[in-house]
Amino acid sequence: MFLSNDPTSTHYSFASLRLLFPTMKNYLKRRDFIKVAGMGLGALAVPVSVYSHSVPLNYAGTEMDAAVNKKLANVALNAATKAGASYADVRIGRYMNQYVFTREQKVQNIVNTESYGAGVRVIANGTWGFSATSDVTEDGIAKAAEHAVKIAKANSVLQTEPVVLAPVRAHGEVEWKTPIEKNAFEVPVAEKVDLLLNANKAAADAGAAFVNSALFFVNEKKYFASTEGSYINQDVHRVWPNFSVTGTDPKAGKFKTRQSMSAPMGLGYEYLIPKKKDQLEGPAGVTLYKNSYDIVKDAKEAALQVKEMLTKAKSVDPGKYSLVLEPNHLGLTIHESVGHPLELDRVLGYEANYAGTSFATLDKWETKSFQYGSKIVNLVADKTQVGSLGAVGYDDEGVKTKQWDLVRDGVLVNYQAIRDQAKIINEKTSHGCCYADSWSSIQFQRMPNVSLEPGTEKYNVQDMIKDVEKGIYIAGRGSYSIDQQRYNFQFGGTLFYEIKDGKITDMLNDVAYQSNTQEFWNSCSKICDDSDYRMFGSFFDGKGQPGQISAVSHGSSTTRFDGVNVINTARKI
Repeated sequence: MFLSNDPTSTHYSFASLRLLFPTMKNYLKRRDFIKVAGMGLGALAVPVSVYSHSVPLNYAGTEMDAAVNKKLANVALNAATKAGASYADVRIGRYMNQYVFTREQKVQNIVNTESYGAGVRVIANGTWGFSATSDVTEDGIAKAAEHAVKIAKANSVLQTEPVVLAPVRAHGEVEWKTPIEKNAFEVPVAEKVDLLLNANKAAADAGAAFVNSALFFVNEKKYFASTEGSYINQDVHRVWPNFSVTGTDPKAGKFKTRQSMSAPMGLGYEYLIPKKKDQLEGPAGVTLYKNSYDIVKDAKEAALQVKEMLTKAKSVDPGKYSLVLEPNHLGLTIHESVGHPLELDRVLGYEANYAGTSFATLDKWETKSFQYGSKIVNLVADKTQVGSLGAVGYDDEGVKTKQWDLVRDGVLVNYQAIRDQAKIINEKTSHGCCYADSWSSIQFQRMPNVSLEPGTEKYNVQDMIKDVEKGIYIAGRGSYSIDQQRYNFQFGGTLFYEIKDGKITDMLNDVAYQSNTQEFWNSCSKICDDSDYRMFGSFFDGKGQPGQISAVSHGSSTTRFDGVNVINTARKI
């Protein structure tokens, strides 16, 4: 594989969809580099493309003219074809990111960036080639297309089997927009800061020692065109409010932290305007949120709960328990034990060097009888779910998005595949889950929304708790670990409550459960109905070399798993 870099015009070219140079990893500029300690993000380096530039704080972005983009796209497609490409697509994108960070009553930092450019992907001599440029002119985009073809031809000497794309229908000129009510980038930054500082004050007034809070906003304006006749204009929005509240006991030298109960969503600023109807009363007085979120209320409750963790909660007794897992918690378990192991490129070994492989190998799928979970477990992939992080009308190969089964009645039935992978699993069309995190990145297979279908019978959380003799109710996500095949794992959480003889009793500390993916999902015994269905999300899900991020949601209703091994994380082994 060859990489070519022309620094004068910022053309960057990649030779293969599957093999990407680690030297081209996206890094954040030093002045925008932020580590968010204590926010449940593990000293996160905020992902912003190296090609981003700072923009004024209240800059809401400019619209991309579809007619201009079509003209530019045709220049690229014609240049690629003339140079010898049998297929070409072009993505012109304007990517905006705004991140607001606070601690107590101070603003820690504000990141406000925009990135604009175009990426051209081609097949020539049966081989992929890719080139990207920030010079979005007819001349610049034509050079990028020609460059991509040169890369493909250079790599064709190493290609052992030609790329074969699953067919896709030409869509003509179409548009898709995230159905938002209020564009977050049009809301003054001062209003966002006030919201975070109010949440911080509510937590402090309720006894918190430390509070960090943040707002993350993303807007992707993307124009896709291909030699197959599609011209697709999309406007994608995402939002994530988050905080970490810490309480301390100076005499005992102890502290406890509670993360927010929010979920990142594919919505606009309306998600941050709380609505009573979206607040669910969970067990033990825990407020859970559905389609809108009250960060001030949640921060206050968090402060009270960390005080209870420090003064009243008892340390868990290890053993076998029935676990009642609410959606904000279960979403992370779904992400790690279902979403990642069923990525076809991971199954085939393409991710082995970076993030491991998968236990869910093709031979298990071929039997058509591999019991991934119990018979009530139905796991679906979906790129159309309204309000989800992964929702788009078309993926970055121009494939119209859809829903499909991964696990049906507990049996493994499918994976996640894109156009050049579909034939491997006898699919006639792509699943529509190809994505690139920037115009400067090559698109490849990314996880769609992966969710557990709710139960079909009327059954709520209180019903579930009444059915449990010895159990633990877990709300919110926590630390976790999982092996390189996505099989053996351990998960923590945010809040833990003991269940005895059908009733919530004491708050617990030091809880984590251990299992393996197949054992865990086969222990699934009951799922609440759709009235309890909610989404968790991963805003910065990493994959690939060079590393890219994507955002994805995981929906479920509260679910019970029986006979799961629980350990005490505070006890020495």
